[in-house]
Order: sequence, then structure tokens, then C-alpha cells
Amino acid sequence: MPDPRALLLLPRPLAGFILADQARDLLRADGVVAADPPRVPYGAVARLPSALRVGLARRTAQRLLRNLGGDLRAIAIFHPVQWPLAEALLAARPQAELWYGRWDRYEVAYDASPRMRRRLASLHEQAAARSSLTFVVSGKLAQLEREAGREAQLVGLAADSFPAPDPGAAVIAVSLGHLGWRTDWGLLRAVAEGMPELVLLLVGEAHPDECKDDADFAWCRGAPNLVWLGRRSDEEAARLILCADVGILPFAVEPFNDAALPYRILKYARLGRRTISPELAGVQTWDRAVTTAADAHEFVAALRSHAGARTRPDAELRAWALEQTAARVNEPLWQRLRELGIA
Repeated sequence: MPDPRALLLLPRPLAGFILADQARDLLRADGVVAADPPRVPYGAVARLPSALRVGLARRTAQRLLRNLGGDLRAIAIFHPVQWPLAEALLAARPQAELWYGRWDRYEVAYDASPRMRRRLASLHEQAAARSSLTFVVSGKLAQLEREAGREAQLVGLAADSFPAPDPGAAVIAVSLGHLGWRTDWGLLRAVAEGMPELVLLLVGEAHPDECKDDADFAWCRGAPNLVWLGRRSDEEAARLILCADVGILPFAVEPFNDAALPYRILKYARLGRRTISPELAGVQTWDRAVTTAADAHEFVAALRSHAGARTRPDAELRAWALEQTAARVNEPLWQRLRELGIA
């Protein structure tokens, strides 16, 4: 006797299927196989007049069965628009049973016209009536089936493939500003590689034209723990800084950067966040707000020392930063204006 088979009719290719993790789990069984959507999309078939719909479904079923092999025992569908094909397959293989998966109320979908909603409701009723195993993701969907006089198995959802970094170990850092030639991409790469628990929010415009030959820049563009958020308004940037434990200044150590006093240090401080920086002379002007690191190893250690600081911002640092007003820092200039009789 041919090996038994269960066929999963995927409404989308597996990579884009909302229930992909559960489908992959079932596909671990030797007898479970999957079929991608046919050339004519399921939704288009569902919109056809009945005679055309039935004829196209039969031809598609014949092609599938020629390639399937084995003794077909179960056919699983995940949307009512798949019922015409499932019906054709069941007509050709009456020994098989139907499984019907529901993760939404498709028949009241936002993007369905009133006419399509009526058709979906009809297809749903036909599929549910024939189903030997209806499995649903929510208690409400199970209740709807009970109210219709049918039984449904509550299975829930799985998200096996979705990353789950340890939230207890996470360190959230933010970099605000230009992302181009001033940045030490080798330092950022070494930090990201040496600190998998890091999440670095890169807020600012990237300049690949300035770094096109930099292999470390290319690596950083694809690193999962470096989140490129692009240019943001000041209002948005301030809220993103609130999400972080600490700010960073990833400037290369070179003469142009050595004398600079980057604005981002003060911006981080206004929100109670310190800055971690390479050993640059200019940043010592605001040593109240800055921790310097000699190399990637020290940078990682400094970042880890700030883990969780987003829940306990430095109130004294914030108070200091808020005192650095234009009127205060301009006092020497105001003094000279007064001496000149201008103010």
C-alpha cells in the first residue's frame, strides 16, 4: 500500500504564511507535504462564476494529485477561498478527510466587498460542514463554531521563529546623528559582535556613499542588534532616547573628531542619560556627562554597567543639562555686548 499522506494547501508560500511555524512543525512528519498556491490565486478563483470555479479547481486538483503520490488521508486548508480546490481533491480522493484552520473571521474582512463577504461566508459554511477537524486560534472562533452547531479544536498560535533575546540581559543604547565617515565602524562592529545582548538604536541619516568601501560599515548594516531608524524629528528622537539606557558617541579617534564637542552628549543628558565615548579630548569639556573607553572591550564593559538605567534616569545629570541654556552659555558674549554699549 502506498505511504499515507497529509497535504497542507498553503494560502501563501511558506515564508510568508502567518501560520508558518505550525506548518513547519507538521512538515517534520515524513507523510506531511505542502503545496504552494496555484498559478491562479485562490482569491481570484473564489471570485469566478460557479462553473468556471469548479472546472479550474478540478484541473488544479488533477495536477496536484499526479505529483503527490501516496494514499491521501487528509487535506488541510486555512482559508475558505481554498474550499473549491479542497472539494475537487476530496471528490477525487473520497477516503481523505478535510482539516480546516481558522485564524481570523475571513468572511468579514476589511478588504472584502459586500458581495465577496457573502461568497466567503458561503465557502466557509461549506468547508466547515465538511471538515473532520476544524482548528481555530481563539476561544471566540471556537465559540462561533459551537453556535453554528459544529465543534472546533482550539490550538492557539506559535511564534517559534520569532527572535526572543533575553529581556533581562538587554542593554539598550542610542546613537543620535550623522552615520558616515566620522563613525568608527570597526569599533561598532567589535562592540556588536562582543555584546549580543546589545540593542543599538541608530537615529540619524546613514551615508553609504561615505562608507562604500568600508567592510565594517557593510557588516553593521546587516547586524540584527543594530537597528537603523533613519532621520527623525527632534520630538521623535527625544522619545527614542527615553527608550535607551545610555547614549553613545561612536566617533573615530582622529584629529577632526578629537576637538569636537558633539551636541548629542547634551541631548542625552537632558533626558538623564550618560554618554559613552572613545577617548576624545573635546568630550572632556562635559566630563560630568561622559564615560570614555579606550577600546571595544572597555566600551562593552561601560555599556553593560548601564543595563536597566532607562528605568532610573540620572536626575542630577538631567538638572545639570537643563541648566546649559543659551542665555547661560552666552554670558561671556553678553558681557562683551554690555561693554560695547550694545546690550
